[in-house]
This record gives sequence, structure tokens and C-alpha cells, in this order.
Amino acid sequence: MANEAKPCPCHIGDKLDYGGLGQEVQIDHTKAYVVKPSAASDRAVIVIQDIFGWKLPNTRYMADMLAADGYIAVCPDFYVGKEPWDPSNDWSKFQEWLEDKKPTEINSELDAVLRFLKEQCGAKHIGAVGFCWGGVAAHYLALQYPEVEAAVSFYGIIRERDDKYELKVPTLFVFAEKDNIIPLDQVSLLDAQLKEKCTADYKVKVFPGQTHGFAHRKREDINPTDTPSILEARADMLNWLKKYMK
Repeated sequence: MANEAKPCPCHIGDKLDYGGLGQEVQIDHTKAYVVKPSAASDRAVIVIQDIFGWKLPNTRYMADMLAADGYIAVCPDFYVGKEPWDPSNDWSKFQEWLEDKKPTEINSELDAVLRFLKEQCGAKHIGAVGFCWGGVAAHYLALQYPEVEAAVSFYGIIRERDDKYELKVPTLFVFAEKDNIIPLDQVSLLDAQLKEKCTADYKVKVFPGQTHGFAHRKREDINPTDTPSILEARADMLNWLKKYMK
């Protein structure tokens, strides 16, 4: 039974009724959704799920968007078969649920996906995009995997690591002004510390009036007030990847 006093703050926006254009494949010890562009490409993007898992239609919609822009897009199951968060769950139990699904403990999955992209897809230029939980994972990847050429973190910040400002990869951070999970003082601290300590290119961008999940959880066709921000954030993602994935 959900805790009505503390509903899941990530369960906002619209869940798309969307099937996807790609296919599910096995990659080493986990599964993944893979979608390829219409023309051959040596550029690939790892798409990292939010707490609702790799099968969320919204995330597959974003992967298909990347494929339409010329990238091989792969959305792995970073929970490796464990149940994703259910909106009906009691939010007070979230930390307990998260214990074996930490976004900073994904190296074996990332290594497997990188091998897959290089050896089976012929990828020579690889980027990463993550949402919510995946935004934290994208931040982590940008600290640990210099072979990745660009990262985009949507509404995610690593809080617990001492090296969290030492980016090895050009990284775009996208935040929402009215995010109940990441308050603006944390965003300001991230920006200030990156200015002081980071040697890689980065950008921190806050979208006024927007809430957590807006870029992938809100439908651009039925939220006219939000549409400009949704489309701008997605364009920022594509432009950042294009700029650094040469």
C-alpha cells in the first residue's frame, strides 16, 4: 500500500503508451533495449534508466529519439532483473529498495555494454544520457570512464563521493527549478564546485518552472505550457552529444 503522506516524488508527468522501434537483446549478464539508426553509424549512446526501469516507455522513446539523430542507442537493465520501483510502493521504503541498486555500483554492466557497443556494433564514439537515477549514474560514468566522449545527466547529482567534481568527460547537467528531490542550493553548490575543481568541459542548466522528470516524463504534445522547455532540454542533449562526439 502506498504511503499517501509521502507519495513518490518521481511519479509525475505522463507514462507514454509507446512500444518502441528497437529490440530487446541479451548483453552478457543483463538485458538491453537496442535501437539503431536508419543508416550505418559508429556513434552510440548508453541510455540510463530512471527508477522505473529499463522498460519504461518514456525512456525507450528517448532512445528512439537518439537513434533518429544517428546514434546506436542502448538502454540496459542496470537492475539486472531486480524489480524496478513501483509507484504504488511506500516511498518511506525507497532507501531500502535502493540498497542493491546504487547508481554508483554499475561498473560490471557498463563494462559489458561498452564491449557490446565496440565489438558487436562497431561503435568508435560513445556517449551517455541518464534520467533521475540514471542522471546520477551518468554523473558517475563521467568520473570513471574517460573513454566516453560526452555525458548528459538529467536531474541527478552524486552526493556521497569525494571525487564528484573531478569530471573526466564533458558533461551537461540539466535540472528543474521546482524539483522536490534536488533543491536549487544543491545545484548551485555543484556549479560552484565544478568551477573550482573541474578541468573537463561542463554546463549546468536549470529550467525555470519545471519539475523533476520534465524532459522525459512529460509529453510535449499535451503539455503546451511545458513544451518549449521539454523541446529545449532535448535539443540541448542532442547538441551536447554532437559537439563532443566527433
